[in-house]
Amino acid sequence: MDELTPLSLATLGQLARDVRVPRYDRKALSPGIVHIGLGNFHRAHQAWYLHRLFDMGRNHDWAIIGAGVRAGDAAMRDRLLAQDCLTTLIALDPAGRSAEVTGAMTGFLPVQAGNAALIAQMADPAIRIVALTVTEGGYFIDPASGGFDAAHPDIVHDAANPEQPRTAFGAMIAALRLRRDRRQGPFTGLCCDNLQGNGAVLRQTLVSLARLSDPALADWIEAECRFPNAMVDCIVPATGAREIALAQGFGIQDAAPVTHENFRQWVIEDDFCAGRPDWDLAGATFSADVHAFERMKIRILNGGHQVICGAGELLGLGTIAQTMAHPLIRALLRRVVTQEIAPHVDAVPGTTPAQYLDLLDQRFSNPEIADTTRRVAFDGTSRHPGFIVPSIRDGLRSGAPVEGLALVSALWARYCLGLLEDGSTIAPNDPHWPALQAVAQAARDTPRLWLEQRQYYGDLAGAPRFAEAFERWLPALHTHGVEATISDWLAQ
Repeated sequence: MDELTPLSLATLGQLARDVRVPRYDRKALSPGIVHIGLGNFHRAHQAWYLHRLFDMGRNHDWAIIGAGVRAGDAAMRDRLLAQDCLTTLIALDPAGRSAEVTGAMTGFLPVQAGNAALIAQMADPAIRIVALTVTEGGYFIDPASGGFDAAHPDIVHDAANPEQPRTAFGAMIAALRLRRDRRQGPFTGLCCDNLQGNGAVLRQTLVSLARLSDPALADWIEAECRFPNAMVDCIVPATGAREIALAQGFGIQDAAPVTHENFRQWVIEDDFCAGRPDWDLAGATFSADVHAFERMKIRILNGGHQVICGAGELLGLGTIAQTMAHPLIRALLRRVVTQEIAPHVDAVPGTTPAQYLDLLDQRFSNPEIADTTRRVAFDGTSRHPGFIVPSIRDGLRSGAPVEGLALVSALWARYCLGLLEDGSTIAPNDPHWPALQAVAQAARDTPRLWLEQRQYYGDLAGAPRFAEAFERWLPALHTHGVEATISDWLAQ
């Protein structure tokens, strides 16, 4: 291999000519956004839109300051600061790979207990948007009720110690208290996670937490801040040795490169209290009906991922593309979506649910994307209640079939037993893995015990049409295996 060029501002001119690099002067940028959660998705998605705006010569006062509140964020901070917060994005398309270095982020705050640096930065009036990608399960939602989980230990801590919070939301509240007291005005809270009504969810979390310690501040936040709903979409695998090697293939030594599919979508409600970048000029869509777009995406794409990942994992299929190459699993996806999910999803401008499924078939089947089934199966305790259960409820209300969704739920229960079909052990893959594994073991003899986890299924154990189907499929999976059970359902 030719000598590699370490990624930095000083070496951009040394990169290969086929690597697109920033066309703007980073020194001319000033921060307008704090983004909490600098994982791969943010850097491939939201940061890219800003980067392209900067390339157009626009919005140079909207650069990103990165932030995090978890121990793992400190390691990411070290990696990114060592390369001037630049990221190599590698688009993986069957027609060919391409690389682009992005530079929309200009700094990364220290990751500290008490979050003093984060609070101070968000209290700066130059910051007009605080955005988050902290995973679907990071908003302290009670899965059973959809309400705020005030009993969570981190929430209890932040309510009792509002000046030294543990959570991103506690830090946002502390910063907003300073801005209110200094008469510096509010900021917009922008959720970029895969949650239906994600702006409303962020509002609920922030206002509910503030109300536990300072009701007057909670009222001020509710009245003055804005929380636009947004739908985000781009398949972004985790980074490992393969991704680092792909960057090296372009001659770049990058400690944190990001691979992604050659597709992005961002639909945003135009509801900001302190201005916003012109993201639409870089391809985002501002819409008054974000809900229709997010419903299609969350139900069909995110729900579709959950339809196939359990079966793929149990059969030892390492990637989503390999899973889609399995004819039974591909047929499972198409039939479940067509008959049990899409009937509850409206068309959006330019796309019907059927057309969207065809697009997903292509995207999921992209062999260049090493998106692992394990990554997609992670955190089922957030993803199944968010992406699968709503379609089950719609089917029960409307009289539509739910047999396939019952099978998908049974596949999740079988997966949480912790053993692949070849007998090998599944490493813990959920924040609640020990509890899930215990219930999955008990459900081998009494399947309904799985559905009686009300925090995930609510009252669905008492819905005969769904529960009885589940009680057929789970024993079938244990007795006959994944392929035979899916074949039986497809033959109905």
